[in-house]
Amino acid sequence: MHVPDGFIDAPVSIAAGAVAVAGVAVALRGARRELDDRTAPLAGLTAAFVFAAQMLNFPVASGTSGHLLGGTLAAILVGPYTGILCVSVVLLMQGLLFADGGLTALGVNITNMALVTVAVGYGLFRLLLRVLPRTRASVAGASFAAAVVSVPAAAVSFTLIYALGGTTDISLGKVAGAMIGVHVLIGIGEAVITAVTVSSVLAVRPDLVYGARGLIKPLELRTGAPVRPAGDAGPAEPSRA
Repeated sequence: MHVPDGFIDAPVSIAAGAVAVAGVAVALRGARRELDDRTAPLAGLTAAFVFAAQMLNFPVASGTSGHLLGGTLAAILVGPYTGILCVSVVLLMQGLLFADGGLTALGVNITNMALVTVAVGYGLFRLLLRVLPRTRASVAGASFAAAVVSVPAAAVSFTLIYALGGTTDISLGKVAGAMIGVHVLIGIGEAVITAVTVSSVLAVRPDLVYGARGLIKPLELRTGAPVRPAGDAGPAEPSRA
């Protein structure tokens, strides 16, 4: 999914860069409402997890491989605006340190892998939660479905960008078939990782999952005998002669 330098022509790359800058600017403003004492540390951990997970590829089919995109996962854990920032920072660091995706194509990569995945994935996640029961299983299932859809959506976005400014001799039909077909399978792997990660955090600290706030009550630890209200002396003991 990482687009290299020169794969998209300059005008389209500049336009995608403008879209990415605008999206990140909006995310910076929106993240102020999402970040607090609980979510700020989790945002850093989420970005680190996405960074590490994107470095690991899993086999898909016909010699191809895929890796986590992470947009849906980040949005569910720390909020959509903060999720965009997490994935954007990961893509920037990968381009600077590992040449994974070209710097001139950074706007294209942020648009596809941060903006599109978060918008589609988190939007579908919230839509599903409106019709599903308010349970942990529903949150895990919604996160799975959202991640499955978000990855092919990013592939469709890339295909549209390629149609506007692709610089290779590969036909649009071949690009669309290869990208969308393979990324449907990659989406399944992404969905498994997303659902397992969200379920794991829900099992320990459900209050930290931004997408499940207000849906799931945190676990309550009860110890000792129940405390009687003040002034309640209980039933009177029978008098003895």
